[in-house]
Amino acid sequence: MLIPMADVPRWYAERTPQGTVAVSHGTETLSWEQLERGANQRARAFAAKGVRPGDFVAIGLPNSNAFFETTFAVWKLGATPTSLSWRLPRGEAAAVLEILKPALVVGGEADWNAPNALPAGFVPEGMSDEPLAGPVARYWKAMTSGGSTGRPKVILDHQPAVVETTMEPLLGIPHGVSMLNPGPLYHNAPFTVSHLGLFNGGRLTGMVKFDAEEALRLIQENRVQWVNFVPTMMHRIWALPNEVRNAYNVSSLKIVFHMAAPMPPWLKEKWIEWLGPERIWELYGGTERQGACVISGVEWLAHKGSVGKIGETCRLRIIGEDGNDVSPGETGEIYFLPNDGAGSTYHYLGAEPKRRPDGWESLGDIGRLDADGYLYLGDRLADMILRGGANIYPAEVEAAVSAHPDVRSCVVVGLPDAEFGQRVHAVVELDDAVDAQSVADGMGDFLKERLSRYKHPESFEVVSIGLRDDSGKVRRTLLRDERAAWLEQGRSFRIMPKPARAKAG
Repeated sequence: MLIPMADVPRWYAERTPQGTVAVSHGTETLSWEQLERGANQRARAFAAKGVRPGDFVAIGLPNSNAFFETTFAVWKLGATPTSLSWRLPRGEAAAVLEILKPALVVGGEADWNAPNALPAGFVPEGMSDEPLAGPVARYWKAMTSGGSTGRPKVILDHQPAVVETTMEPLLGIPHGVSMLNPGPLYHNAPFTVSHLGLFNGGRLTGMVKFDAEEALRLIQENRVQWVNFVPTMMHRIWALPNEVRNAYNVSSLKIVFHMAAPMPPWLKEKWIEWLGPERIWELYGGTERQGACVISGVEWLAHKGSVGKIGETCRLRIIGEDGNDVSPGETGEIYFLPNDGAGSTYHYLGAEPKRRPDGWESLGDIGRLDADGYLYLGDRLADMILRGGANIYPAEVEAAVSAHPDVRSCVVVGLPDAEFGQRVHAVVELDDAVDAQSVADGMGDFLKERLSRYKHPESFEVVSIGLRDDSGKVRRTLLRDERAAWLEQGRSFRIMPKPARAKAG
């Protein structure tokens, strides 16, 4: 049966035993009935603040039960939620809000200066909790992403805010699932899979902040069946002492998905050895949903390094520099086309897609297909840095660092890292007579209102001549590969900011 997403809490409140938990974070729980009533109250409060059908509502809340009351409240008004990091610096928040033009901002920092906002601790006192009947939102979510130009964009998902209660499980998420969400809800994958779990009548156990041992404890305590990690989380769990990792019963797990960043093959092999290949799954694709590949651990063992075959809802091509398809085994740019045609799954606000005249689109990745049609990823064409599952665009970091009064020029690359996949490294040209260590030590304070903390350079390098040519271009891949080789050789070239040096000591 097709029902509005707005009606999901009431649907399950009427069909499950009273008090059945829908969402929990820490010691706080929400039953389906409490989620329904809380969302109704919030929806009326949002309407009183001017939210109307078709509007966007920006949510700047940490992982919490209130977050889900808020998303369902937005849908009850026929509006579309956009999730933002509640710690987003003022400059980044302003850029997103300028594009989105939301009718209301819930949470976030005070210095976002949103014209119409409610604070994170807002309680909808005096509002009725009776059911609401509103129109269905045209777009069920609008997620944000950085841009290769250093400007953000908003990705509007063309799926309307409705769900099929008898649908086949997506990504192996069964009806009534016990799911753990360890990731921040301002990222697309945690936002999407957490709501899919609720749409299927499941019990969602959320983590306010990821902790490796706590994740295992929650899996044991709640008999978790389904979880999505990023490789950094899996690395931290694997780094636990054997006696700690093996002290918890994780036999309830049926599926462990990982996505959002490349997975080191050695780490995947360890997880397959630990839990079995039938439980480990990987997804490759974008928030735009033009196409996706999925692979099980069983398939991966036969095609090590692959991210899987293209799904049934789309097509995939590998196109070379001459604009023609390459042969199996040859590398080129990855292009997708949904079965329903270009632009059928999403559109951007604040950007244009990389779309060929024939409708095929690229996310900026390169790769190759083997003879059996399995996809293997290469580098990112846009030189994106993937740190712990988060996308970081060098242009954005370079622009912020270059604003420092002592920095003449800056080039940012990602250096390989066992824990995070990559770390941000800034190669800078400084003014004469400037102390490089002082600049590195003070850069964190300089950037704190310009960039989210995870985007800050974690190491620096000083050069005497700028690395860009007269046209402003830089051979970033060469710089990155050269420095990766230096790391392997044990060469000392990085200047570490004082906090990082203290932590390392």
